[in-house]
Amino acid sequence: MHNAKGQPYRILISKPEGEVPYTGGYPVLYVLDANAYFASFHEAKRAQEQFRHAIIVGIAYPGEEPLNFLRRAYDFSPPVPAAQNTPPQGGQDELLDFLQQQVMPAVADRFPVDTDQQSLFGHSFGGMFGIYALFTRPALFDHIVAVSPSLWWHDRFLLAPERRFSADVRAGKTDVTHSSLALIVGERDSPQEIQNSQALHRRLQPLSAWGLRSSMLIEQGEDHMSVPLRIESRVLQEVLTARRQ
Repeated sequence: MHNAKGQPYRILISKPEGEVPYTGGYPVLYVLDANAYFASFHEAKRAQEQFRHAIIVGIAYPGEEPLNFLRRAYDFSPPVPAAQNTPPQGGQDELLDFLQQQVMPAVADRFPVDTDQQSLFGHSFGGMFGIYALFTRPALFDHIVAVSPSLWWHDRFLLAPERRFSADVRAGKTDVTHSSLALIVGERDSPQEIQNSQALHRRLQPLSAWGLRSSMLIEQGEDHMSVPLRIESRVLQEVLTARRQ
């Protein structure tokens, strides 16, 4: 599959098993950096019968590298001044458009999808992207799992969309009644990354009065690169057991 600019993606799908749930559709988890993480999510799903009804969709790149540095640096980041644009950055809205306008409709054409149970998983830059998606397109995903998100990136650019998001929630312009954000970091992540995630969690907690659920977890013994490989079952539990009624 190609985006609007003709950039190629590999879309990996772990098919649902069993009858369609009572909701009329299967829940979907979208996994970024899927070259690295899709296989372990698929195996964790199949090993636990309670999760086999889920669809897992991996957003991957051509090639065998687990993490495509250049592609993800562009896809998950905001625009920056031209003088700072090495490696190329600024594609986060393009990737959101690709997910919203091409990938998600293609999945819904192939399977009955529970449109109230669609989630996004991202690590590092991908976690930063997931939080940006929550702040700028809050209706697109019901649950975001952001693992070791790079909240420090580009002078903490997420602070401005966070303020707009919080103001819209408080004003009743954005409905977060059934939305959630799970922040997960490794105990051996950098102090800055841990503190930034803790601070974001504290700032978002007052929005629980409008329904937003947020959580913060420090995974003991893990570092920035190991933590996403230890939490697949926890993530599946987080996004697949939430109920709306």
